[in-house]
Amino acid sequence: MNRSGKRTWGKTAIGLLLTGIMLFPVYWMLNVSFTRDQDMRKSPPDMFPAHATLAGYRTVLDEQLPYLGTSLAVGLGTVVLTVALSAPAGYALAKLRPRGGGLLGFLLLAAQMIPGIIMAMGFYAIYLQLGLLQSVPGLIVADSTLAVPFAVLIFTAFMSGIPGELLQAAQMDGAGPLRTFRSVVLPMSRNAVVTVSLFAFLWSWSDFVFAATLVNGGAHEPITLGIYHYIGNNNQEWNAIMATAVVASLPAAVILVLAQRYVAAGVTAGAVKD
Repeated sequence: MNRSGKRTWGKTAIGLLLTGIMLFPVYWMLNVSFTRDQDMRKSPPDMFPAHATLAGYRTVLDEQLPYLGTSLAVGLGTVVLTVALSAPAGYALAKLRPRGGGLLGFLLLAAQMIPGIIMAMGFYAIYLQLGLLQSVPGLIVADSTLAVPFAVLIFTAFMSGIPGELLQAAQMDGAGPLRTFRSVVLPMSRNAVVTVSLFAFLWSWSDFVFAATLVNGGAHEPITLGIYHYIGNNNQEWNAIMATAVVASLPAAVILVLAQRYVAAGVTAGAVKD
C-alpha cells in the first residue's frame, strides 16, 4: 500500500474512532433503556443487555404520551407560525428592498444574541396579563421568537438568488407582489422552507427554558418537562428514564433524516437550482 493509501486509511480510522466516541452516549442510553433494574448496578456493567426488558418502554407508553403529544402540537405550530412570518419578511428584504432593511437585518442578528431566560421572563410578565400562561398557543408564540430571526435571514439569503427576470416576467403577466411571492418565489424556495421548518421544529421540540417558565405545572407540558419531572419522581428507574429519552429523540431524528437531502440541496444549490 502506498503512502497516500495509508494516510487515507489512517484518517478513516481516526474519523471512525471520533464518531464512536461521540455516539457512545447515545448507545449507552439505548443499552440502559433495555436493562433490568436489578442489573443497573452491576460492576462492571453489561455492554449489552444480557436480559433485555421492555418495561421502560411500557412505562413510557403509560405515562409520557401526553407530553409527547403536546411537544408535537407545539413543534408543528411553531413551524407553521415561523414559516408564515419569516417567508414574506425574507422576500421583502431580498426583493422589495424596503427602506431600513439593513437596520432590520442587524436587529435580527442582535435578537439571536439575547439570552433565552431574559426573553422567557419578558413573556411571563406579558402572558400573566393576557392569561396565556400554561397554554399551548402561548408556548408556540414564545418558541417562534427563537426561530423567526434565523428563518428570516435564511429566506433572505435563498430568495436573493432568485433571478430578477422571473419576477419581472410575473409582473408583466399582471401578477402583483403577493401573487408573485405565492406563485413564483415560494415554490422556488422549497429547500429554504424545509430548512427553516426543520430548525424551527428542533428548537421547539428541545426547548426547556420557555416550557419551564411559561407552562410548568399546567395541563399541557412538553416532553422536556416530562423527562425533567420523571427524573425527579423516579430517579431509581433508569431504564424507564432512558426509554423516555429514546422515544423523545425519535421524532427529531426521523425528521432530520428525511429532510437532510433538502437541507443539503438548499445549502449547496441555493433556492433556484434543485
